[in-house]
Amino acid sequence: MNLGERALRHRSFRIGSVLVGLLVLTALLSLVWTPHPAAEIDVPSKLQGPSASHWLGTDSLGRDIVSQLIVGSQNSIAVGLIAVGIGMGIGTALGLLAAARRGWVEELVMRAADFTFAFPALVTAIMLTAIYGGGLVNSILAIGIFNIPVFARISRAAAAGIWTRDYVTAARACGKGSWQITFAHVLPNIASALIVQATIQFANAILAEAALSFLGLGTQPPQPSWGRMLNEAQSLLFQAPQLAAWPGLAIMLSVLGLNLMGDGLRDLMDPRLARSR
Repeated sequence: MNLGERALRHRSFRIGSVLVGLLVLTALLSLVWTPHPAAEIDVPSKLQGPSASHWLGTDSLGRDIVSQLIVGSQNSIAVGLIAVGIGMGIGTALGLLAAARRGWVEELVMRAADFTFAFPALVTAIMLTAIYGGGLVNSILAIGIFNIPVFARISRAAAAGIWTRDYVTAARACGKGSWQITFAHVLPNIASALIVQATIQFANAILAEAALSFLGLGTQPPQPSWGRMLNEAQSLLFQAPQLAAWPGLAIMLSVLGLNLMGDGLRDLMDPRLARSR
């Protein structure tokens, strides 16, 4: 059974792919169409229920909830892609360097990764905000910096195992250097682990961005954000609970989809699990 057939048979991967696909399609749709301008304020229409004009109602300022949810997906996609890209690019390079050089180089990289773990994305965002002010860019940098040691550890551990394989020993005997072996043999063999980890970190990035925006450190008005929608809804939780329910549901489905897809990719890309299915 080939990879495509196994992917279609894997329930977690199918469900996760559908949810992630809906997130991506929503973000793409927001680039060309929304029911109303997402930042348009219409105070006389505030706190309306679902209607033909406003499918999910309006918030405390009369803004259309559907439009805010649709445009807010852009931030989740942007933060996930860029922050995970930063962490994966730099972290993987450091992990491969540590595995290839060993000795004091490996020790230096791993201790730097341990030090970075002492500053979670939220703490890093607070520091960046204190220096440069709040905003989406600082949130992306904070989450990206936190992702670097994650990928450094994953890539170093996976690459260290590859360096002990016989085909790597044969490549060395043929006169190939460390970097030739790294790019020709090590990196291709750890790519599946990095891809699976990237989906998991993508989900974590969406959660982190929502948390930072909820605290006022992330996306700034008037740009819609799921986290800031939750922040604005907390004072009306008993009067209009749907204002918190819809962005919370959007975050939940996005994170669930990415985690399910990551679990599916792990099963599909692991040769041992593939043989057992």
